Amino acid sequence: MASGTFADKLKRLLGLEGRLSDELFDDLTDLLVEGDFGAAEAYKTVDALKAYCKKQGASEVEAVKTILSQLLTEQLQKVPQSQAVLQKPDRLTIMLLLGVNGVGKTTTCAKLASQYQRLYQIRPILAAADTFRAAAIDQLKIHGERLGLRVVAHKQGGDPGAVVFDAIEAAQASASPLVIGDTAGRMHTKSALVEELKKIDRIVLSKAQDARYYKLLVLDATTGRNALAQAEVFHSAVKLDGVILTKYDSSAKGGVIFSLAESLSLPVLYLCTGEQYNDIRQFDSEAFVKEFIGIS
Repeated sequence: MASGTFADKLKRLLGLEGRLSDELFDDLTDLLVEGDFGAAEAYKTVDALKAYCKKQGASEVEAVKTILSQLLTEQLQKVPQSQAVLQKPDRLTIMLLLGVNGVGKTTTCAKLASQYQRLYQIRPILAAADTFRAAAIDQLKIHGERLGLRVVAHKQGGDPGAVVFDAIEAAQASASPLVIGDTAGRMHTKSALVEELKKIDRIVLSKAQDARYYKLLVLDATTGRNALAQAEVFHSAVKLDGVILTKYDSSAKGGVIFSLAESLSLPVLYLCTGEQYNDIRQFDSEAFVKEFIGIS
């Protein structure tokens, strides 16, 4: 299949024939797999598309984009999500950002904090709980200085759980309604990372029993199917509440979002599109699908 975005490839595919055919549906299945849908999701989606076209009596390729858009949007919208995570905190709220190294967790912490400052005029407390990388601690401190926010941090090699504990105490003492925590993305072994996350999870649940508590996975939009494997590891360790997709633009591989919804029932909450604090927006499933398949 030629290079380009999924939308470009779909446009070329649909331009080859004027009417629907089994061959076109087979090629569309291959295209979905190439676009980072899992094979099972691709076949399921195309089967639903074929059934819908037959039911509606659609025979022209022009109908494919519209019907595919409806099916994919419905697939994303059926995933349950808490609206509270996207709104002004009505009580102490704790957000832990999880993910492997290099996906942009630390910068995303700052973007979220800036957004809550801008939209709701609140002052989040940042927790530098990635104690395994001195650079992560320093980077979050710099963001805190730029945004005028308090950053709770310990020395490199310290206990990440203790950092989160202290950040919650600071929020409770200052009546700040929001703690946003950075966490490590790599330890000596995957099992060690999982156990550390479980420990932090227990600390939050015991220290802030009445708080809203969200575990958000940060994924790099350009990593394709590997993002699903990352999500499976973190979701099995601590039940995730949603996903933040970084480094996204219209050319980035986006099909994995549908696998996250179908396989793990994980909603995407935010898209990050650049390095500036304002380069973050709430995820709009309908707009995303239209951009993904090329509907203006």
